[in-house]
Amino acid sequence: MNGLSRGGAAFALLLAAGAPLPAQDYPSKPIELVVPFVAGGTTDTAARMIGQRFTEKWGQPVIINNRPGGGSSIGTAIVAKAAPDGYTLLVSTFAFAVTPAIQKVPYDPLKDFAPLTEISSIPLMLVVHPSLPVTTLQDFIAWSKAQPAGVDYASSGAGTSTHLAAEMFKGMTGAKLVHVPFKGNAEVMNALLGGHVKVHFGLAASSLQHVRAGKLRALAVTTEKRLPYLPDVPTVAEAGYPGYEITSWQGAFAPAGTPKAIVAKLSGEMIALLHEPAVRARIEREGADPIASSPEQFTARVASEVAKWTRVTKDAGLTGP
Repeated sequence: MNGLSRGGAAFALLLAAGAPLPAQDYPSKPIELVVPFVAGGTTDTAARMIGQRFTEKWGQPVIINNRPGGGSSIGTAIVAKAAPDGYTLLVSTFAFAVTPAIQKVPYDPLKDFAPLTEISSIPLMLVVHPSLPVTTLQDFIAWSKAQPAGVDYASSGAGTSTHLAAEMFKGMTGAKLVHVPFKGNAEVMNALLGGHVKVHFGLAASSLQHVRAGKLRALAVTTEKRLPYLPDVPTVAEAGYPGYEITSWQGAFAPAGTPKAIVAKLSGEMIALLHEPAVRARIEREGADPIASSPEQFTARVASEVAKWTRVTKDAGLTGP
């Protein structure tokens, strides 16, 4: 090695020895939280809670960038292509795992992201209009099979959790269900309460009040265990269909390649936030369960969700070109 090479190597070693760890001076500029949905929804609310926490703890402004469209793929792609330095993050939902299964997207959900934490999980329930002549899940399945044209069910849009919960249910039970998509949850509830459509796999947050008021009948919940606030309503799995489970969820991601120290700092602050009683109460009021998983736990969860919904959408014939 000549003198120039030795000098260059020594200088590099000095730089490495004196360089701060990636998280020591992070963040030193504003952080952007991309939300691939319109402002005002529950995911936007979660992002703003996180942004406020980061600003209070670290003194840097946080910019919420709502980039809806493409089934969440437009905003998600922005983060996939961003520099892996912790300054561009994603707060997304169940759609993160589903959209790549039903349409082409310019990113790989497993290779292009570093999961940070699962923020919350949102249970669903199979609800029917009280005029239907069924009181149990088994009654409903048998009744649907007896209808020559099947039974219409409402969803809040193609590819949503309310749609895929029904498609997974059809595949596992043989129930005869016909999809009627609406433009959103509010339209679904109006149609359901009016008896215009009589079946829906609804988010607990929007369905529970109507079940309690007797305006809808809950036949089953989609979670692994019964819900504490509906102890008499069985899960689909325990009613005879083991392996059936679906919850919607929210989670945070950084671009793949983000230094581990920065991932740890980001996830640690989010987890601390999600353990605060006031924050947990706020999430629970919206019909969700706070999760606060580690990056490793959330990575495994995302991989499982991508595999599940790739299979379900293919079996249901929903996969795009």
